[in-house]
Amino acid sequence: MLDINNKLTIEELFNVQHERLRLKWVAGKEGQANIIMREVSLPKTNKNDEDTKDGENQKKENLSQDTSLIGHLNLIHPQQIQIIGSMEIKYLDGLRDISMQDAIEQIFSKQTACIIVSDNCDIPTSLKEKSNKYNVPLFSTPISGNKLADTLHYFLTNLFADMLTLHGVYMEVMAIGVLITGPSGIGKSELALELISRGHRLIADDAPKFSKIAPDIINGTCPKSLQDFLEVRGLGIMNVRELFGDSAIKKNKYLRLIINLQPMDEKNYALIDRLEGSYDTRNILDMDIPEITLPVAPGRNLAVMMECAARNHILREHGYNATEIFARRQEKLIQSEKK
Repeated sequence: MLDINNKLTIEELFNVQHERLRLKWVAGKEGQANIIMREVSLPKTNKNDEDTKDGENQKKENLSQDTSLIGHLNLIHPQQIQIIGSMEIKYLDGLRDISMQDAIEQIFSKQTACIIVSDNCDIPTSLKEKSNKYNVPLFSTPISGNKLADTLHYFLTNLFADMLTLHGVYMEVMAIGVLITGPSGIGKSELALELISRGHRLIADDAPKFSKIAPDIINGTCPKSLQDFLEVRGLGIMNVRELFGDSAIKKNKYLRLIINLQPMDEKNYALIDRLEGSYDTRNILDMDIPEITLPVAPGRNLAVMMECAARNHILREHGYNATEIFARRQEKLIQSEKK
């Protein structure tokens, strides 16, 4: 797995993906250090800076980072990775010689990091020449353009996703991703151990990593150094995979619910809404995630409550709210008694 921070060289991309995508390096090998930058919009350069060297460099950086990551041939809005398939080749072949040369020149006048010709298309000689001239790597592949774009988009989106490490235990409970949080020593790992023994799966203990891979999707994973391990006070470090088997471990899961364990005295315990419970949201990577606060007290079976919380959350996501149903039923009974 690559450890990249918002940028990736073409050489690194080729090394990671060339077997899967069946890439062949055709031309422009001198451009192997070209960089694919994460999609970021930077502030525009101040007018007073435009005549300075720093201002010019800032403008170039803005132009580079205003381009999108990947897409089919686009002469208006540049892509960092330009995909040229059979339709694009047909379009170029249909142009007059001078128009075709202008179009190819336009591809290289933007912030193109590399070009991939898909569908086993014959590559125009002028495209190879320009690639060598401008040091823009040119690849070919028999894979279709749409599949190529989907694969690279998924790879780059995950690679460049916003990331955050949170303290807690991340698990798959009732087939959804649940983050267990709370103060140190509250019993998060003990609860996780009981859930694992009940057939649920561990993703990460102590420091799960979360990345936003889509506007409404946060993916949770485990750092390599912590994979398979769970620390329980009194028992020390345990390898969950060795104890419970491969089925007790999950590689990743989308974050859907947060369970916050909190010690509560009688006064605070009495303040919890008996009908609604303690529902709230927590903002993670600019996305509101439902959060339930569970009081920790003697005699409360937290594992069963966790399972019920996950089940109830799934029902809520599908539009069923037990509190609303209960309230309507009581109101109906009151109205019928009045009659």
